[in-house]
Amino acid sequence: MAVSAPVRILGIDPGSRITGWGVIEHGGNRSRCIDHGRIHLEAGELPARLLRIFKEVGEVIRQYQPQETAIEEVFVNRNVSSALILGQARGAAICALAFADLPVAEYAPAQIKSAVVGNGRAEKQQVQHMIKILLNLPEAAPTDASDALAVALCHAHVRGTVIKTGEALRGAWGNAVVAKPRTPSPR
Repeated sequence: MAVSAPVRILGIDPGSRITGWGVIEHGGNRSRCIDHGRIHLEAGELPARLLRIFKEVGEVIRQYQPQETAIEEVFVNRNVSSALILGQARGAAICALAFADLPVAEYAPAQIKSAVVGNGRAEKQQVQHMIKILLNLPEAAPTDASDALAVALCHAHVRGTVIKTGEALRGAWGNAVVAKPRTPSPR
């Protein structure tokens, strides 16, 4: 069986105060971290914060030229108002991905934790620790960036399974969409 060409994946962990991002390169059964970071949003009007997410995610796309992207779905706990604001931050990031004409896969928090830690109820520190180990990082990434790297790794695992089986795993993996990798266009 031929080894597939490496694909660059951008993972996004949306937040109304901090949005994490992580870029990995995945080929065969190996993944490596290209870079990660966080978009810090100061207190202020929501439209200005959403615009900043859109612009900075766009800048990450321009800098790292991902071929595929993945984003965490909104988790609604008790505070519906916070979930709505988080959904808007997520929407701003998705708009930046769509504006760049990139395929977007969406994963629930439990799916991401299960793919990376093996436990859908894992704590943030467990995810952070496993990301450090799986990507051979010299030190643990900050939690938001680590969560974004986990989103990218989850997508890499799902993507690999879809390629091996040749079928979409929508039932088992929610809204996961694996599109044909595209060649980044020069910008």
